[in-house]
Amino acid sequence: MTKFNLRTGLCAAVALVCLHAAAARPALSVHLQGLTPDGHLPVSAAFCLPKTYPQTPHDISPGLRWSAGPAGTKSYAVIMVDPDVVADLSLMNKPGVTIPVAAPRMNIYQWELIDIPASVHHLAAGEDGDGFVPGGKPIGPGKVGIRGTNDYWPYFNKNPKMPAAMKGPYGGYDGPCPPGNDLLVHTYVFKVYALDVKTLGLSGQFFAPAVLRAMQGHILATGEVGAKFSFKSP
Repeated sequence: MTKFNLRTGLCAAVALVCLHAAAARPALSVHLQGLTPDGHLPVSAAFCLPKTYPQTPHDISPGLRWSAGPAGTKSYAVIMVDPDVVADLSLMNKPGVTIPVAAPRMNIYQWELIDIPASVHHLAAGEDGDGFVPGGKPIGPGKVGIRGTNDYWPYFNKNPKMPAAMKGPYGGYDGPCPPGNDLLVHTYVFKVYALDVKTLGLSGQFFAPAVLRAMQGHILATGEVGAKFSFKSP
């Protein structure tokens, strides 16, 4: 006769409860505005522009709209992630090297905006970034919500060859800048979270992992939308 393991039984029960809670969590409807007819972010959303492109205004945050969260929603958080960044950053734009589609990839977070009031369900184009700023925008309070530090900060700040003007702080939105030698067209994912707290209690310099940890146990609903981006045509 098989003995019942109390610890295993409890773990299994907790796992079932967590799975049920995740399955029961309502979904937000999230929409990006200003996409091209083929579902790509516009060039205006890009952080960088190749020399072959006209120097039009860029690094403009796209319009983002979402449905209202369920009862008890007290704030929203927005996170943008590129899950398609090549894991070996030394390969990016390396002369004579082409990055294959199957190359190992990792997440790079390019926008964290938290403590968005519950009454706000729309960020207009340019509301958290209306043009390229060397070194990025300030962290902390923005026009709406609180800006975290995006992952351009470690990329530029830890490069000893980078000019001082480009070393940070990289607050809020900074858009796509996929390497020209990558065969994979990157998909940028915009996630919106409805939360049961007015504030996540984060201040100063904080990154996406801190936001994800602070949201644990407070997410009432979530939704996401993805859009591709490449420099293959101006």
